Amino acid sequence: MTELKRLIEAYIFAAETPLSLERLCALLEKPRGEVRVAIEQLSTEYAPGQRGFYLAEVAGGYQYRTAAEFSPWLRKLSKERPFRFSQAALETLAIIAYRQPVTRAEIEYLRGVDSGGVMKTLLEKNLLRILGKKESPGRPLVYGTSRYFLELFGLKDLSQLPTLKEFSDLDPDLVEAVPLEPASEAGSDG
Repeated sequence: MTELKRLIEAYIFAAETPLSLERLCALLEKPRGEVRVAIEQLSTEYAPGQRGFYLAEVAGGYQYRTAAEFSPWLRKLSKERPFRFSQAALETLAIIAYRQPVTRAEIEYLRGVDSGGVMKTLLEKNLLRILGKKESPGRPLVYGTSRYFLELFGLKDLSQLPTLKEFSDLDPDLVEAVPLEPASEAGSDG
């Protein structure tokens, strides 16, 4: 194994969050192409199904992940209970993931109920982030998913979210999408 691959392994192993290709290049002071080739070789060496972990491309970077089939045993390591998503949290997270940037009023219009508490919890869990304020009356906050959201769900980027067609293949009742009303009609974000 080359020194470059060993250094990449060490950086990825020691990092708390996924390391981007750009960050690895800067740390290693090596050209992008050379680092990319080494990462591809490591990905092949650590392919899922061969070991207890693999090298995954998530949240715009690279991170070692444990194999899903070992999760029952690995839960014994963790003292804190895993976060369980309520139906309300999943609905809210899905709306934000697919419609971002989105205001609280737009989320509440689609869900039909107050979503303040759920959004607060998702913000505390670092699954959401505030992207800024909308250029409309009242200047409501605009929300989007966080990098941690991508990490938690094992997504490289938002383009890896299932499409409406993929959902409808599972359940034909999901084909009908609800259009958003303009923010002025949906109410304020107060």
